[in-house]
Amino acid sequence: MDKPKLVYTTYIRTTPKKVWAAITKPEFTRQYWAGLATVSDWKKGSPWQLMAQGDKPEAWVTGKVIESTPPKRLVLSWADPEAPTDKSRVTFEIEAIKGLVCLTVTHDQFKKGSSTPGKVSGGWPRVLSSMKSFLETGKGLSLFGGH
Repeated sequence: MDKPKLVYTTYIRTTPKKVWAAITKPEFTRQYWAGLATVSDWKKGSPWQLMAQGDKPEAWVTGKVIESTPPKRLVLSWADPEAPTDKSRVTFEIEAIKGLVCLTVTHDQFKKGSSTPGKVSGGWPRVLSSMKSFLETGKGLSLFGGH
C-alpha cells in the first residue's frame, strides 16, 4: 500500500468545545499526549508545532493549519522537523451525537515511500485513548507504560 489512509474514530462523553480545547490548548495536550504541547493560534495558514517541554523545548512535529472551523473541524499538515519535506495531513472531525462526541482523526496524504505511516500508526490509538480518558476522568493515560 503506497498511500495509506489511517482513520481512527472514538466516542467521548464530553462536548465538541471540550474536544476542540483538548486538541488546541497546550495546557490540555500536555495532560494526555505524553507531556507534549500543541502550539499555534489555529488560524488558517498559521504554523503549528507539537512541542516537548523542558530545559530545551523541541518540536516533535511541525506543520501548517490548513483549515480551522472550531469546534467542528481542524486540518493540519504534519512533518517531522528532521524530514520537513515528508509532509502528510491530519484531519480532526468533531461531531456531537446524543450527549457524546464522535471524534474521527484521519491521517493521510503521505508521500510515496514515507516512513511516517509506520511511525504514527501506533501512536494515534494511544494518544486518542489517552485524550478520551483525560476528557472523561480528568487523567490521561501513561503513553509509554509505567504508572
